[in-house]
Amino acid sequence: MIKIRKSNDRGETKINWLHGKHSFSFGGYQDVNHMGFGHLRVINEDIVKPGMGFAPHSHQNMEIITYILDGKLEHKDSLGNGSIIVPGDVQRMSAGTGITHSEFNPQKDHLVHLLQIWIIPNQQDITPSYEQKNFSHKRKNNQLTLLVSQDGRNDSLRIHQDASMSVLDLDANQSFSHTIEKDRLLWVQMASGQAVINQHMVNQGDGIAIRDEKDLIFKADQKSEILIFDLAA
Repeated sequence: MIKIRKSNDRGETKINWLHGKHSFSFGGYQDVNHMGFGHLRVINEDIVKPGMGFAPHSHQNMEIITYILDGKLEHKDSLGNGSIIVPGDVQRMSAGTGITHSEFNPQKDHLVHLLQIWIIPNQQDITPSYEQKNFSHKRKNNQLTLLVSQDGRNDSLRIHQDASMSVLDLDANQSFSHTIEKDRLLWVQMASGQAVINQHMVNQGDGIAIRDEKDLIFKADQKSEILIFDLAA
């Protein structure tokens, strides 16, 4: 089964400093048919204006991943962490018993474009923790790069769930084959570009829910950045 979640069908938040699109129910956007996929609970695509952002707010019992598409994001949290997140970086927060953080666009004349991803953890009330790494040196054209996993293999960020997140950097007119392990769910998110996946055309912002499939064949019509979430069924 392959089900396409088209970009224009997503929920939307639009205020003076933020344009957000929601693959799943979030905040004021609620749709009982789109409450998540497996343990994947939130994929928000946000564009934040210069000098603006999310004031300090709290999270509990959630694995939160931030992925920058363009621009810079400044992070501060109650654990004492402070950093600038840029393309190539991946940030992970395990909220556990509770963490407060803020996220701002520190630039004066440039938007920041990002994905924020929430995964439901398999442990409750753990000690909050934070991790950030740059994967630019590991990413290769037309290859899959592991970014996040349960066991931290291949120097990936570690989360508290049987789930992984990888990125496929695919050049125009290039193909890539991916075998799906038995009893796994896959969600594919088109971060940028345009591709055909098992004969389905998908564009930037589209998501694809996949279950009971054995193989995926990706063919890029243009240079594409594709996130793949591998989830326990």
